[in-house]
Amino acid sequence: MKHSIGIFIILMLAINCAACKEEEEIDTRIELRVLNYFDITAAHAADEIIRIWDQFEKDNPDIKIIREDLYNEPFHQKTESYIAAGHLPDVLYAWPSGRSDTLHTQHLLKDLGPLIQKDGMRALYTPLALDASYQASGYLGILPQGITATNAFYVNTEVLKDCGLMPAKSYAELKRQVPILREKGYETILMANESAWVMQSCLFSLVAGRFCGMDWEQKILMGETKFTDPDFVAALYFIKAMYDDGVLSKKTLTTDYGDVTGQFASNKGAYYIDGDWRAGAFVTDKPTGQALISPDRQRNILITVFPDIEGAKINKSGSVVMGTGWGISAAIEQGSAREEAAWRLVKWLSGREVLSFRVENGGVPTPSRTDIDFTTLDLEPMQMNMAMLGGEYDKATIVIDGSFDPRIYESINDGLQAIGLGTQTPEEAAALAQAAFYVWKANQ
Repeated sequence: MKHSIGIFIILMLAINCAACKEEEEIDTRIELRVLNYFDITAAHAADEIIRIWDQFEKDNPDIKIIREDLYNEPFHQKTESYIAAGHLPDVLYAWPSGRSDTLHTQHLLKDLGPLIQKDGMRALYTPLALDASYQASGYLGILPQGITATNAFYVNTEVLKDCGLMPAKSYAELKRQVPILREKGYETILMANESAWVMQSCLFSLVAGRFCGMDWEQKILMGETKFTDPDFVAALYFIKAMYDDGVLSKKTLTTDYGDVTGQFASNKGAYYIDGDWRAGAFVTDKPTGQALISPDRQRNILITVFPDIEGAKINKSGSVVMGTGWGISAAIEQGSAREEAAWRLVKWLSGREVLSFRVENGGVPTPSRTDIDFTTLDLEPMQMNMAMLGGEYDKATIVIDGSFDPRIYESINDGLQAIGLGTQTPEEAAALAQAAFYVWKANQ
């Protein structure tokens, strides 16, 4: 009996030691908190988790990812909350400026330049992507995934054909199509303008560039011109005319960003305005085989830039900004094991395999990596069209929220919505933007 008890005790000790050893192994894993910008409704969402996040943990068993997925305004609000609390995640998705200005200007992100240099990675990325002057910090706070065209003009030729129409080449032609489309029950242009940033980023930045000319933002920043000058006011009046002409319905002002893709996919309108990234919402989700627009129907979708505007200084232009990317919290100790783990994750998220996946799902139409072989990728018609968007314009102007302080662009965002609602005149919106500029300037 004593012998049996002794064996039992030894067995229990062995089990406990094994459990302690397993617990010790788990405790040695480095935990990385990650704030991820992620649209759970996107066609590729389920595949992304498997291909990107699960694969990284499989290949890096010494790292445990604690991921927080947020999208659109909730993401930006949570970022600001972390900043206010002084406790950023270890790795986070960010813009090079604009919506992520606070991260950059307060130097809350590590400078990735030395890490890129140490690992000999400069040849793997386009020079533009590694140009620190495009980031509000003045250094490489993020490793950009690519170049972003914020104006993509999606054209549904199925709808146009049903109305006996061809894609509009000018605004005057677009305006003439309104009653014809309306008679058949179609909207002319679909947009999701409930979120204030959409109009400014995806359309007005392009319109401002066309009315104000190349490098117009530099003239304002240098004090040579003002938001209240005739060119900028004329750009605001053009947005008002779009609502007045019925080219844009006031219903767009209550359209959620997550809903508009379904409207376009179900032929509710002839045209759709968004950024180049939104093509990913329409393509096939690999795990389910489902797509908002089937590959066959995608052949009826053209992707270009907004038509020529009569009276504008320039046309055939796009609005372009450095793409989003991944950064590391500056609070992580230099040379530490946590920094090495975080850098390993950022390299993976910005690497050839992940960016190839994002090209295939439409998330990054123009990647920053130089070693991606597009001929080996499985691209659907809309993705191929998006890849050729750069050939649709010969001039690129800035995106407002990538060039001005949040106080300025938020005033413009609010003014654009007020113009649509009819509660502000273009002159009033311009005056408020200029007032915000003066406040920003006084604090420099």
